[in-house]
Amino acid sequence: MAEMNSGESSKQGGFSLSDKHTRGIVYQVLTIGMVAYFIWWIVDNTATNMEVRNIRFGFEFLTTEAGFGIIQSLIPYNEASSYGRVFVVGLLNTLIVAIIGCALATVLGFIVGVGRLSKNWLIRQISTVYVETLRNIPLLLQIFFWYHAVLKPLPGPRDIHARGDQLWFSLTNNGLMVAKPIPEPAFIACALLFIAGIVGTVVIKKWAHKRQMATGERFPVLWTALGLIIGLPLLVFFVTGMPLSMQPGEMGTFRPNTGFGLNVIPEFIALLLALVAYTAAFIAEIVRAGIQSVSHGQTEASYSLGLRPGPTLRLIIIPQALRVIVPPLTSQYLNLTKNSSLATAIAYPDLVATFAGTVLNQTGKAVEILLMTMLVYLTISLLTSMFMNWYNARVKLVER
Repeated sequence: MAEMNSGESSKQGGFSLSDKHTRGIVYQVLTIGMVAYFIWWIVDNTATNMEVRNIRFGFEFLTTEAGFGIIQSLIPYNEASSYGRVFVVGLLNTLIVAIIGCALATVLGFIVGVGRLSKNWLIRQISTVYVETLRNIPLLLQIFFWYHAVLKPLPGPRDIHARGDQLWFSLTNNGLMVAKPIPEPAFIACALLFIAGIVGTVVIKKWAHKRQMATGERFPVLWTALGLIIGLPLLVFFVTGMPLSMQPGEMGTFRPNTGFGLNVIPEFIALLLALVAYTAAFIAEIVRAGIQSVSHGQTEASYSLGLRPGPTLRLIIIPQALRVIVPPLTSQYLNLTKNSSLATAIAYPDLVATFAGTVLNQTGKAVEILLMTMLVYLTISLLTSMFMNWYNARVKLVER
């Protein structure tokens, strides 16, 4: 009995690797230690190599004059701007492609995904061919296709325009030139009404949902939203004398003058088209799988209540399918943002091409520049994931 008691006490109070809980703690401590040692080794090795080569770590280069131009900038920029300005320009160029690309890819992906399940044979086959073709061709090749095979063979500006011509709309191998909108002071009222219409629509939608849950009566939210967001600002726009003028572009000696009109470079167009077409093919499959995950009994029940196919898809099927669609959709948004770095292949001035490319070659600050670039993509990805996780929590099914 004494031996048994001593054995039990050793099991209860002693340290033994035969205990599952103890082994788990040991393995976790060893893993953390190995990861910490690896990080320390990388940092120490980098610092040692930089010291041997007499390279000093620092970010003072960001205030140095860049000395090169950038073909697209959303903020004022010239050759006298600093490397820090180049970083901001590249970041904005990356974000504009990512934001527009995600929005367009979502719309196109949902259309193709629903088309994959259409009862119309032609629509179903076209959607299938689109998905199976574009998602199996490497993205880089699609970028090259849009840039070299579609946009570059277009006629040049001098082939279709004479010097001094006003360009209201022009698509050439130099890009897309459209008239630039010039708002007048009264246009601010229209813009404020547009924003107020969006806010009002959100409030009315919540009120209409509560009203429907309480009384069973539906409120025409769609028509109300169209009146508030489009109708009312448009009415004020005409009443105030259309306070928005258009400034056309002007053809110069060799190309359109960039100081007039709104010029979209061909590199941006090619990159955006390739990213949208490629990502939409994957989103279409995600949408198709999400719709098919909803029980067919939901469709039959809605039909028995007198709902038509359109309202059934919009009000019954899609809301339930979102719980399956949103998580993989997040991955596609992240992929599109990171895939935009392939813009270097066609010289689109994104963050990688301008900052991690040209600036790195001129300054030699590889560690600082690549660290900043990686942190930017990490931050964008984390913010995107946080937003999509929040949205996923909003649309998930609530258990009763």
